[in-house]
Amino acid sequence: MSMKENKGDALFGKKVYETFSSKEEVDYSLYLVTDSGLMTTATIEESVELGIQGGCTVVQLRESDTSSLEFYQKAVSLREVTARYGVPLIINNRVDIALAVHADGVHIGQNDLPCKVAREILEPDKLIGVSCNNVAEAKEAEATGADYIGVGAMFTTGTKKGTRPMTIQGLKEIRQEVSIPIVAIGGINKDNILLLRGTGIDGVAVVAAIVAQQDIPAAAREMKKRVERIGGKYEQYRQFK
Repeated sequence: MSMKENKGDALFGKKVYETFSSKEEVDYSLYLVTDSGLMTTATIEESVELGIQGGCTVVQLRESDTSSLEFYQKAVSLREVTARYGVPLIINNRVDIALAVHADGVHIGQNDLPCKVAREILEPDKLIGVSCNNVAEAKEAEATGADYIGVGAMFTTGTKKGTRPMTIQGLKEIRQEVSIPIVAIGGINKDNILLLRGTGIDGVAVVAAIVAQQDIPAAAREMKKRVERIGGKYEQYRQFK
């Protein structure tokens, strides 16, 4: 993907960038989720930039225990970083902040604003991801306008409270029921990622496996290599539809 300045760059007095020309071209393979409490760098901007340099293809700003102002300020800064590299920026939960910084989309959970409502608020070219833990939730997300779903937690994770466990078989069942991209999430690292081989996922979401490492670019490169070894992709599952 390349960065292009949008014709509407004067909107609200800010520059707006296109990081993809169509949703179909978005690469979810290595989906980085931020965590200031775990990062080994001095700033979140540095953490994300190093991750992108190592091969991260999507960035989600997910910061707990922070004020709306602080969250917004971080979103503004990361919008500049991700736009510079042509990488989509997703905002966790906060549709208002996604709109304010002209992010590429939002990711919402089962207890957040309904996907259907978020789709009505956001422009058609914006991405919406939904966290899902079973077939019913996945099908509902697809039916109400989600562009991709995050499925997990695949493994034990300490980066997010209140997660629901997901099995490999459960992931495969979801894959057979929906056509939109799937990003596996939850405790994924270089030691367990290959267990996801053959599930047909489009990518993995990682936190500590990258941002908590001393050499972030090297950690990202290693994860990217292992993602490529998973193989699959959702196209092979369309025959079941």
